[in-house]
Amino acid sequence: MTSASSSSARSLFAESKQRLAERVQVNMNNIASLARQIQRGSKSNELLSKAARDFATTEHLMEGSEENLKKMQLISVHMGYQFENIHKSAQMLTEINEQVTMMQR
Repeated sequence: MTSASSSSARSLFAESKQRLAERVQVNMNNIASLARQIQRGSKSNELLSKAARDFATTEHLMEGSEENLKKMQLISVHMGYQFENIHKSAQMLTEINEQVTMMQR
């Protein structure tokens, strides 16, 4: 009986040792998975921070562009007024030329 109980004890010990090794392996896999998730999480925070900085920069540039467009619109309106005045002056020159030709006759 002694050899049977000794063999049984060895079997239980081997079984326990195997289960412990499996648990250690599972825990190592879980730790590796956790490390990857943490690394991904830290990179996503970096990406989000960079995106926020880029957006803030772009927002500033868009405001500048909006100001430039307003200035260009104002310049366009003034150029339209100047064109109308030049066109009227050209028409008046034509009429004056006709009057001068009539006076010379």
